[in-house]
Amino acid sequence: MTTLLQLHHVSKSYKKHIAIDDLTLNLPAGKIIGLLGPNGSGKTTLIKLINGLLQPSKGEIVIDGFRPSIETKKIISYLPDTSYLREEMKIRDMLTYFEDFYEDFSRERAEKLLSDLNLDINEQLKNLSKGNKEKVQLILVMSRKAKLYILDEPIGGVDPAARDYILKTIINNFSEEASVLISTHLIADIEPILDEVIFLQDGKAILQGTVDDLREEYGKSIDSIFREKYKA
Repeated sequence: MTTLLQLHHVSKSYKKHIAIDDLTLNLPAGKIIGLLGPNGSGKTTLIKLINGLLQPSKGEIVIDGFRPSIETKKIISYLPDTSYLREEMKIRDMLTYFEDFYEDFSRERAEKLLSDLNLDINEQLKNLSKGNKEKVQLILVMSRKAKLYILDEPIGGVDPAARDYILKTIINNFSEEASVLISTHLIADIEPILDEVIFLQDGKAILQGTVDDLREEYGKSIDSIFREKYKA
């Protein structure tokens, strides 16, 4: 199985606070991987490190043979947990922006997904609900032909009726050569599509494995294992 993402003894410190603590991971291609943990566990810091938005204090990150750089930005499609699109832009303008900026962006795929969710490409972002804004951002991200999709809380503000469609969108829009890394608190909702999980606590991986193996070992769902580990 091809390794897509490698972290070798990666640490990230902010003065006296250690956000990521000597973390070593090998993530395969062709999988949907859940990055799970409570607030403050290091999820967002790890995501920013992989995206090259932060530099590690120690260790090395390798993505498809490259260290975080302009080369990895070409193969990573990133959905942050906050909006980065201008409120006055129309959806149509965002499609053009992504089409101009990313060679691997499929406008045809994006327009199909927007149509399926009854989102008008002539609508301005400021006129959309929080949930619809999140749908637009997710569609833009998943309409690229990337090797690594990183989704930070992709369904946090989406109504339950649209979640199934969004999860299907995630499943159907990445290839067997790519992987999806999803950070979320809504574990029960996302669990059906996960292949593997990583539990983070205090910047360390306290549990990692395939969903099937962990369910068999613990005799319960990933959501229940999470609640047990973190006493949620």
